[in-house]
Amino acid sequence: MTLLHPPYTAWHLSYVALGAAAAPVVYHGRLVWTLIAFVCAVGIGAHALDELHGHPLGTQLSDRTLIGLAGAGVGVAAAIGIVGAVLLSWWIAILVVAGVGLVVAYNLELAGGRFHTDLWFALGWGGFPALVGYVVNAGGLAWPGVLVAAGCVAISAAQRALSTPARRLRRRTQALEGVQRLDDGTRIELSVAAVADPLDRALMALSGGVVLLAIGLVAARW
Repeated sequence: MTLLHPPYTAWHLSYVALGAAAAPVVYHGRLVWTLIAFVCAVGIGAHALDELHGHPLGTQLSDRTLIGLAGAGVGVAAAIGIVGAVLLSWWIAILVVAGVGLVVAYNLELAGGRFHTDLWFALGWGGFPALVGYVVNAGGLAWPGVLVAAGCVAISAAQRALSTPARRLRRRTQALEGVQRLDDGTRIELSVAAVADPLDRALMALSGGVVLLAIGLVAARW
């Protein structure tokens, strides 16, 4: 459960659904298979690679296990994508190559970490899933898909802006001391919990809201 990050995995799967909902027609089977591919690639593969690079989650899974999970997750996702490219559109083949490259480069921090940035997170974990969801259902790329993907990039950028300091507080901060003085004389004692709380609540609200939005839009098109 720690490795899979269910709330965040569901959040990023929602981008796939949002992209699909923007397509002229939502094909139920295509959407389901695309979601399965992203569960494998992001939920399993990307998180396993992330844990392999320094074990930040402290799961104590062996490197061999993590490599196996990453290979299986990304491999299954790529296989689904290749079948989709053969049956539906050559666009999907391009997306498969880009997706595999993003997962590996970002999570293993290749090229000196140049791909492990806030921008690449927003593009890879926000815009890319939405773009795939749209292309798989529309059979090509058009402005509605681009605009929805751009919106998902913005939401992912907001997620990153909140999650980075929250993660730093939870994992790396030993102590935080200080006092916030308001103009009416009120004193608020600062602590790790006090500073992290609004960040965590905002992330929880965003994750739940995006999931509900995606479910509602897909249901409306079902």
